[in-house]
Formats: sequence, C-alpha cells, structure tokens
Amino acid sequence: MEIILKIVQLLLSLSILVIVHELGHFLFARLFRMRVDKFYLFSNLWFSIVRVKKINGKWRFSFFSSRPPEAWKEHPEHAEFGIGWLPIGGYCKIAGMVDESMDKEQLRQPPQSWEFRSKPTWQRFFVLTGGVLFNLILAVFLYAGILYTWGESYLANEDAVYGIKTNELTRELGFQDGDKIIAFDSQPVARFEELQITLINQQAKTATVVRLGDTLTVHIDPQYLPATLNYPHLFTPVIPFVVKAVPDTSHNAHAGLQDGDHLVTVDGAAVLSIEDGQALFEEKKQQLIHAGLQRGDSLITVPLLVNNEGKAGIILKGIPDLFHITVKQYSLPASLPAGAAKGYHTVKSYLDQLQLIFSPKTEAYKSVGSVITIGKIFPGTWHWHAFWNITAFLSIMLAVLNILPIPGLDGGHTLFVLYEMVTRRKPSDKVLEYTTGAGLIFLIGVMALAFGNDIFRLFK
Repeated sequence: MEIILKIVQLLLSLSILVIVHELGHFLFARLFRMRVDKFYLFSNLWFSIVRVKKINGKWRFSFFSSRPPEAWKEHPEHAEFGIGWLPIGGYCKIAGMVDESMDKEQLRQPPQSWEFRSKPTWQRFFVLTGGVLFNLILAVFLYAGILYTWGESYLANEDAVYGIKTNELTRELGFQDGDKIIAFDSQPVARFEELQITLINQQAKTATVVRLGDTLTVHIDPQYLPATLNYPHLFTPVIPFVVKAVPDTSHNAHAGLQDGDHLVTVDGAAVLSIEDGQALFEEKKQQLIHAGLQRGDSLITVPLLVNNEGKAGIILKGIPDLFHITVKQYSLPASLPAGAAKGYHTVKSYLDQLQLIFSPKTEAYKSVGSVITIGKIFPGTWHWHAFWNITAFLSIMLAVLNILPIPGLDGGHTLFVLYEMVTRRKPSDKVLEYTTGAGLIFLIGVMALAFGNDIFRLFK
C-alpha cells in the first residue's frame, strides 16, 4: 500500500508540473497567434492513451491509438491534446519550431505567418521561457499557500542547545558529541536543518564550533565530501534523556523518578543522549542499575530496574518538550513575499547542488536519480503538506533544469534566440537540427545515468 501511495503521489505531482510547464509555452504561443499542433501530458511514443481534438465545434476523442484518425489531418489549425502512456515529461509542439519532435518535413515548407520561426525574436523568447516562468510562479504560489495554511516551524541552530549527536562520518570529519556548530567557512547557519546542505553546497573547508565552552575551528578534509552527499541526516541534535512520566504499570513506578529528571550517568558511565541511555540499558538487561540524575541544581542517584528487553519503563521528553521551536504564521498578504523568498532560496540552493554534479571530484554525479529516486522522497502516507512541499521543490527543479543552455532543452533554444537578438543573424535550420539532435543524445545519456544509478542502488 505504501508503494502504491508513493506512485500515485509521484504521478499526480508530475502531471501538475508537466501541464503547468507546457501551458506556459502554449499560452504564450497562442497569445502571439502561433499554431500549436500538439499538447501532451507524458510521452506518447508508439501510442497514446487518449487523443482529443476540436473539429467543427465538437470535441472528438480517440483512445489507445498509435496515430490520430485520418479525418483529423484536415483540421491542422486546431491543436491535438492527449495523454501518453509513458510517464516521462510531456510536450507542446509549436508549428515551425525545431524541437524534440524533429519534424523536418514541416521545416522544408516555406515559412507561414502562424509559425514560430516567422515571429519576432522577443515573441519567440517568451514562448521558449514560458514553461520555466510558469514553473517558478507555481512554486511561489505553492510555497505561499503552504505558509498561509500551515505556517512554518523549525529548530533554530542557536536553540539546539545540547549540540550535535555524532555518527561515524561526523566523527571522521572532526566533530564530537555535544559540539554546537556556529558556521561553515565563517558563514553562520540560521537553522539546524540547514547544517548539512550548507556544508555540502559550500564545500566547506572549516567549521566554527563551541566545544565545552570554547570556540574552535574544525578543519574538514575535502575527501569526505562525496560521503556527505549520500548520508541521510548527517547532523542530528543531541536529545537528552529526560523523564516526562513514569506509568503506574511500570516496574520503576515507585523508584521516585520525577518529571524533568535528567539522566547523566548509568553505573558511572556518562549519558549524553537518549541513544546513550538506551544503549547502556541494553547492556544491563535484568539488572539493577544506579542512575545518576540531574534534578534542578542537585545530582542524585536512584536505583532502577532494567527488564529483560533493556527497558526502564519510562516515558521520555521529546524535541517539542526540550527545545524552543520557532513557529511562524503568515497572513495571506504576507505569505506571497515569503513564498517568493523561499522560492528564491530554493533556486539558489539547487543551483549550488548542480555545480557539485558537474564537479567530478565531488562524485555528486553518483547521486543523480530518475523518477525512482523522486518517487522515494514522497511519504508512505498521504499528507498534503508534504505533497505540496515536494511538488513546489520539483517545480523549481524542473524550471532550473530546463533553462540550462543545453540544446533540446528550453535553455538551449533560448540561447539561440539570444544569439539572434545580439548578432541580428538567425542560425540555420540545419544548425538547429544538428545541435538539438546532439542535445537529445546528451539528455538520453543523462537519463541512462540516472536510471543506472537507481538500479544499482536497488541491488546494492
């Protein structure tokens, strides 16, 4: 059931993103009186699930067909809408434009007034960038809606008062349990959740930390950068072992524990976090231990019984009880600029990550994934807040990737239009054909890498 929910969320999200993206091309094309031949959600390679076309004022349908009905060819002035069977991308085929359809036959005919190639450069520029523009607008409105509906809550870095809980990788990087990370390469980090992404995006060489009251610099070896890319939750806050309650049914119900007691030692061994306490309890199964507790300003020792499951029968305090969580609520007018700001920072962060992918030394290319990776980031249960957050991020990702100056993508087409604007010389159709073909080969290679990485991870 969990896999089905992930697939449904993925397909719904991709459908929204593709329709909005292609709608940007479509509306600008129609605004400038260009003919749109086809508008498709997903790829209809070999056959379409459904085709729709308006003929003589009536909508005509064709289901599970490899080609449109012959009668439809008599009405080229109307666009054919459809849904393809392969859930990858989509397209808006505009007459007189060299695109991924590689329709050379149309280009051999004399240019017509309603074709893309016959329009002024500034109109072609807006048609080409319309998809990217609409995806960015969608992301801003989604972020604004999320902030207005649910607000925003986060743990400020300065409020992670117990520091970080290290793991094998963070210890190799030079950190210790309880370190409070202030900055990377002298750049302060505002939110605890941003520690890992800041370290990666900046390819930081130093970290400023507070350790046992002293401020010092940790030098980070660049060789560990590739490992940080694929390590989930690299930095987690230390959550101290603090008692919230002891149920009446607990075998330690009469041990004298109180709300707020902070476990600091077990039989003399130091306890920094919940994980430390649980690990020591696991070692002390079916034993009576001496628990050192911080109660207010006093240190006391309480005997506790650990059962055969390594449990003490205690309810512990969690993050909401122990940390100050910053909560922001937004009015409708305030949510729009806040959504735009969040969109801007997301674009900037994603551009930083793309730079890592094109840098071989980071080995970030190994983390490139296909729709399989994208599907995994959706939760296993339906939650609208998470769904819209992921969709907004994917909308920005789609916009940024499409505007890259690679032939075959919107950015590649736009590059040629900008060249024409500057030089007043239009590239030949042959140049556009060859570069678009080369771009498509490159993109197929990237897709092969993405699927290859995913398949490798499935069997790893």
